[in-house]
Amino acid sequence: MKTQRFRMALALAALMAAACVARAADDVQAPPPVTDPYAPATLTGTLAKVRDSGTIALGYRDASVPFSYLDARRQPIGYSIELCRALVSAIEVAIHKNVQIQWVPVTPENRMEAVASGRVDLECGSTTSNLERQKRVAFSPIFFVAGTKVMVKKGSPIHSFRDLAGKKVAVTAGTTNEKALRDIDRKFALGIQLQVVPDHAEGFARVANGQAEAFATDDVLLYGLIAENKGKGAFQVVGDYLSYDPYGIMYRKNDPQLAQVVKNTFQELAADGEIERQYKRWFLQRLPSGASLDMPMSAQLESIIETMAGGEAQ
Repeated sequence: MKTQRFRMALALAALMAAACVARAADDVQAPPPVTDPYAPATLTGTLAKVRDSGTIALGYRDASVPFSYLDARRQPIGYSIELCRALVSAIEVAIHKNVQIQWVPVTPENRMEAVASGRVDLECGSTTSNLERQKRVAFSPIFFVAGTKVMVKKGSPIHSFRDLAGKKVAVTAGTTNEKALRDIDRKFALGIQLQVVPDHAEGFARVANGQAEAFATDDVLLYGLIAENKGKGAFQVVGDYLSYDPYGIMYRKNDPQLAQVVKNTFQELAADGEIERQYKRWFLQRLPSGASLDMPMSAQLESIIETMAGGEAQ
């Protein structure tokens, strides 16, 4: 029953977005008379692209547990993936057409270019929304808040960022974590031997095999890697937060029709409780692998979702 009500509410949100688009178009140019009351507004941008092609390209990550990663059948799953599926459903309602999802793998280094160039329509990963990135792409409302920490082997002498002085530290290329580490290294003259790796899985492996003494990335991703690799006893996450990282779904800038659908959909997801249900599924219950992160929702994220449900996206 909840699922049926949610789908009906989601459809209503998408129709409201289409109505807003139509009103915006009226302000610019009076359209010809519409005889079909259910005919969509004149579409532009991503919505027109998706309608014309019948497909939508979703970017996914292969090792951002539990946001966006591959299951045993090599299919994209995760918290961000489910939120993107909800957006696809809303887009289908807005354009009055069912579409096929085209899955496109992306990395931290190429994800923004993939969105900006049109190769990917929605990026469903663990991407921090910040002012610098907002110059190139647009972001959905915030659906998670993380921060940079470091993972070490249990028993390591590293307990804070100051203990990284002179140490070999792995960090994923193209991430806010890399910038945070470089800034701290420069500010405190730590002499960190930074190892820039292509993805989170490689960073974890560097610590596991002794090539690096620490791996720095968002804390939740570290817990996810430890859980998926069944290494809770062998590794630990230490230190204070080195950065603030609010996550959002990326899409192209200057696309007001899609922006309206995204905003309305996230508001409905929050108001209906679907974001909270998906959070519990991916952070409190067992993952398909059998592991569990056991991470209750932070008070900060609870506040963000409550505000979103009231119609004020952050």
